[in-house]
Amino acid sequence: MATAAFEDIAETFAFLDDWEDRYRHVIDLGKAMEPLSPEWQVPAFKVSGCASQVWLVPAIAGGRFHFRGDSDAMIVRGLVAVLHALYDGLPLAEVAGVDAQAELARLGLEENLSAQRSNGLRSMIGRIRDLAAAALAG
Repeated sequence: MATAAFEDIAETFAFLDDWEDRYRHVIDLGKAMEPLSPEWQVPAFKVSGCASQVWLVPAIAGGRFHFRGDSDAMIVRGLVAVLHALYDGLPLAEVAGVDAQAELARLGLEENLSAQRSNGLRSMIGRIRDLAAAALAG
């Protein structure tokens, strides 16, 4: 059920031999994202449960879930980019059905992140699901 953008990331990860290369790739994905302007970096868009500062700004268009995000930590910014690839553009009704843990397991992220980063990643996934559910409820 992964998007084409996420499949591209998964294919790249399959070619990278070790976690150091994958870690650098995640950081590069974050660097490639357009930064979130300061007016969006406000408490209303901040994700709680993350050690780093993380903001996710939803934008629903045509019944599809879109979001922009940012973080003050490079690896977390990269994780936001990975989640963007996984969720952005999905129909609102499909967001809750994404098995993010299974999809991210394909990348080997969980076993290579600190407990704090893993908790933050789960918080971001929860926030994405909550935002989509709220938009779906109207």
